[in-house]
Amino acid sequence: MKTVSLKIDDSIFGETEKILSRINKPRNRYINEALEYYNRVQRKQMLEKKLKEESKLVKADSMSVLKDFEEIDYVD
Repeated sequence: MKTVSLKIDDSIFGETEKILSRINKPRNRYINEALEYYNRVQRKQMLEKKLKEESKLVKADSMSVLKDFEEIDYVD
């Protein structure tokens, strides 16, 4: 486990302390869970951005293929 020193805004620290006193959870555990949650959110946002970028890259080709299929005269 790593030790980290950080500066927290007074208002965030105060609110956190109030919450911790009500939920009876150690500050260290609370911060670890918060970071784990935030990391999941960030990974999801990065994946979403990557998928959007890749979708833009293949959009023109996809539209071209779709047009080709629409022009096919299907015979029964």
